[in-house]
Amino acid sequence: MSCSRTLLQTYHPLKFLPPGGYIMAKTHNVTEFIFLGLSSNPEVQKVCFVMFLLLYTAIVLGNLLIVLTVMSSRSLGSPMYFFLSYLSFVEICYASTTVPRLISDLLAERKAISLWGCMTQLSFLHFFAGTEIFLLTVMAYDRYVAICKPLSYTTIMNRRVCAFLVGAAWVWGLVHSLAQILLIFRLPFCGPNVIDHYFCDVLPLLKLACSDTVLIGLLIVANGGTLSVISFVVLLASYVVILLHLRTWSSAGRRKALSTCGSHITVVTLFFGPCIFIYLRPSTTLSVDKTVAVFYTVITPLLNPVIYSLRNAEVKKAMKRLWVRAMKLEER
Repeated sequence: MSCSRTLLQTYHPLKFLPPGGYIMAKTHNVTEFIFLGLSSNPEVQKVCFVMFLLLYTAIVLGNLLIVLTVMSSRSLGSPMYFFLSYLSFVEICYASTTVPRLISDLLAERKAISLWGCMTQLSFLHFFAGTEIFLLTVMAYDRYVAICKPLSYTTIMNRRVCAFLVGAAWVWGLVHSLAQILLIFRLPFCGPNVIDHYFCDVLPLLKLACSDTVLIGLLIVANGGTLSVISFVVLLASYVVILLHLRTWSSAGRRKALSTCGSHITVVTLFFGPCIFIYLRPSTTLSVDKTVAVFYTVITPLLNPVIYSLRNAEVKKAMKRLWVRAMKLEER
């Protein structure tokens, strides 16, 4: 660990270059980055390898089960489950941008990634994160319409509108990702090249840049942190309106509505909490960042199928029917 700290504390050569030296430094950019990973202890790495391999398998299988259940069940044809299936698909993609690399690096002596590989990982990470933020907001709007305007629900949330909202989520994720990658890709990286993390993200890369990153750091906060806060506030406001509206409902109807809303609120809190902590602060890194990152890149995608399936009777019934059909096909 002392060697890692020495590498991280190495001063940037650009600060001591004469006028015009910036161009020279930029032509000698690093071609790869070295991850420090979660731990330098070999025994801890072996334990983490087994643990994250099992967690990633659970993420893929759990979210894939929700996608297949929604696609194969006629009883889950409402917009809520349509959005849930896309959310589960995004969760698989989102976790796949970081977790497989983390698992392989836990057994590697040298955890290196090329510059282009790093930029690719960064772009896909923020693409799927931006898409998920939009989808969670859309799901909150869907619950608002279903509870506060039930008579107009099927008219407002028709198939065309649902398809448009999902398409808008993908477009928004692309715009968010392009904004982040364009800000980072223009930075010169002339050494050191050691990233105190297990994947490429904007804040660790800002720390390695050989130029003043104050303005870019503020733009990243505006693009990432502010986006998370605004979306989170909108989501909370929508659920406050829903809760106020539920006061006039019967106790049975209130429990059913709160069950579906409760699942969504839990997922929203688990996802937005760590994101706001990481991205809504000046461009500095903390020792706890890697632990927080594990939470929103691994734990949240893992809990998504658990929360939505265990708290939803319709999903559980549809899963049982899917399982019965699968068993019958095996018997044949």
